[in-house]
Amino acid sequence: MTRQTQEGGFTIVEVMVALVILVIGVLGLISASGSVNRMLSEGRWQTEGVQAASARLERLRQLAKSTSPGCTASGFANGTATTGNVTEAWTITASGTRRTISASATYRLKRGLRTVTLTTTLSC
Repeated sequence: MTRQTQEGGFTIVEVMVALVILVIGVLGLISASGSVNRMLSEGRWQTEGVQAASARLERLRQLAKSTSPGCTASGFANGTATTGNVTEAWTITASGTRRTISASATYRLKRGLRTVTLTTTLSC
């Protein structure tokens, strides 16, 4: 008489296939985390650029309204400024009693320079 035994478990081939699939998944996660980190960094600098341009527009708006007649304050003119990694530039264009103000903020990323521009119109 012969004895038959059944042993449960995985073959070496099944274990190797499972390890290959696991390694591919881990490598995908590692590469995705690098992309997410880069996007977060770029988003932070973009936010700083937008905040700088927005703050500049608000300061110019307040300066324009601080005099009577409006838009005649001595500091209400084109200009540039640099704070940290952000360089601001603003222009004021007159058209009758209206002033169009464009404020741009340029910041450096690893892949080059980026610029955001905000524009508003004031009645003087």
